[in-house]
Amino acid sequence: MTETGHLNRSAALASISAATLLLAIKSWAAWSTGSTAMLGSLADTALDLVASMATLLGVWVAAQPADDKHRFGHGKAEAIAALFQIVLISISALGIASRAVNQLLAGGRVEAAADGIGVSLTAIVVTFALLAWQRHVIRRTGSLAIKTDNVHYQSDLLLNLAVIAALALDQYARLRGADAVFGLGIAAWLGWGAWTASEHVLQQLMDHEWPEEKKQRFLDVLARYPDITGIHDLRTRTSGDKDFVQFHIWVDANMTVRDAHRVMDEIEARLHAEFPEVEILIHPDPEGLVDEAGDAGKDVLPPIRLGVR
Repeated sequence: MTETGHLNRSAALASISAATLLLAIKSWAAWSTGSTAMLGSLADTALDLVASMATLLGVWVAAQPADDKHRFGHGKAEAIAALFQIVLISISALGIASRAVNQLLAGGRVEAAADGIGVSLTAIVVTFALLAWQRHVIRRTGSLAIKTDNVHYQSDLLLNLAVIAALALDQYARLRGADAVFGLGIAAWLGWGAWTASEHVLQQLMDHEWPEEKKQRFLDVLARYPDITGIHDLRTRTSGDKDFVQFHIWVDANMTVRDAHRVMDEIEARLHAEFPEVEILIHPDPEGLVDEAGDAGKDVLPPIRLGVR
């Protein structure tokens, strides 16, 4: 397994450890307080544990090298794991909202608020430590599954603060219904987090093109190479922590196959110097030849920095 795979796995194992600890102490707090907000936090932590296990499986599969049946690697396993997390978060949000509405209608109160507040403060400390390690791993690997896990645990910080506020207002300020209202807020926050995280997951599963800024940097490197006169049918995508790009490149029609191959190798070497993890597929065409229709046949090579090609 590569260094990237080891780092991603360590972040997933850290998530599982943190979720297991928090599940134990929140179970006790939910039982002792009867708080809907705390129950919502408990449900979220239980799903955190399941999601973190899915993340561990996802990053483990994604780290496996390409094989005869998966020639492009296994990177999309991360997106599948992230999608599974999103489904669990959505289910959790609906369950918490339902419980909160029932509590509002019944007019219930919480008990032993101090216990719940102490547990929530402990959860905040544990979550901060986990987030710090996840951010370190994300900077090194760019893992989509770890990013989704990180977003979820960021929401846990606000969730635990909301639980503290709900317990304090209900128990000490005697504001009936505060716990249920905060429970609804937590459900809404979880739902919004699932919605925003789904965009990145679906983009990767649907082979969305690179962001324009990244694509432009790639083209700027190509524009500095003197032996090419144009580029068309540029296609880019990301799978896990692996980038893929393919394009047609125009070269002198009188160039020999040997010379064209040398040019392709030199271009790949230059691109890999600035995009080390990208897998590149280049198709050489005689200058001016276009077999593609529409935008795919248009030249996308930008002007050279020191002049116009």
